[in-house]
Amino acid sequence: MSCFSRTSYTEPVPSLLAITSEPLDLERIAAVLAASVGADAGADGAVVTFLGLVRNHNQARSVRYLEYEAYEPLALKTFERIATEIRERWPSARLALHHRVGRLEIGEASVAIAARSPHRADAYVTCRYAIERVKQIAPIWKREFFDGGDVWIEGATADPDDERARAEAERAACA
Repeated sequence: MSCFSRTSYTEPVPSLLAITSEPLDLERIAAVLAASVGADAGADGAVVTFLGLVRNHNQARSVRYLEYEAYEPLALKTFERIATEIRERWPSARLALHHRVGRLEIGEASVAIAARSPHRADAYVTCRYAIERVKQIAPIWKREFFDGGDVWIEGATADPDDERARAEAERAACA
């Protein structure tokens, strides 16, 4: 099985890196990450998870719902790039990253991240770094619907090869 794919949670095992229209199941994603580690899972002392939710407000407006779109092939390659950056910087940490597309209601999860590591500090920083990089470089777009209209929210604008952007994500993760 590829380490990334379009995931349906009706499949027996979701991938580590995925774009999906299905609701996110953080426990299942963390379990898949544990299974991918295999016998080495006993060396891990920490699992940190992050679940990004749709808020009911933004910029003084009441949000009704969001719609996410992604250029899926590139988004998955971007997720793989983020996982590679993490392996280079924090070699003992492992990552699972899933993002929703389609219509999401208030309170629904838009992104789920699980990070494992022998030590909690690396698991925390890995999780934070992953979401910072997703926001910076993943080709995922958000359309916000509110009373009286809708607007596209500016998405990723950083060049994936921009070392300053990568350093900024690392600073934010380590803060």
